Amino acid sequence: MKDAQSNLKKTIQERMAEEELVREKIDEKGNLWKKVYFGGGEHFKNWLAQSKELGEVMVEEADSTGYKCFEATGEKLYRIWLRMDTSNKEDLF
Repeated sequence: MKDAQSNLKKTIQERMAEEELVREKIDEKGNLWKKVYFGGGEHFKNWLAQSKELGEVMVEEADSTGYKCFEATGEKLYRIWLRMDTSNKEDLF
C-alpha cells in the first residue's frame, strides 16, 4: 500500500521512467529474471504466449496508478519476467 501512496505523488512520466529502469531481478533462489514486457490487454496475452515458448516465465501485476487508460477501464497492468540461464547468457545477447 505504501508504494501505491508514493505513486500518487509522482507524475506518469516519472513512473514510466522508473519502470524503464527495472530490467532484471534475482529471486530468493538466486535465479536471474529479465523483464521482457510491461503492459496489458491483448498485447500482454501475445507476449505471454511467445515468452512461454522461450522458457520459464513469471507474471507480476504492477500498480496501474497514474496510467489513466488502465485506471479508467480497470484493466490490469503486468510485467512478464523470463528466467535466464546464466550459463548461456552470452548466447542470447
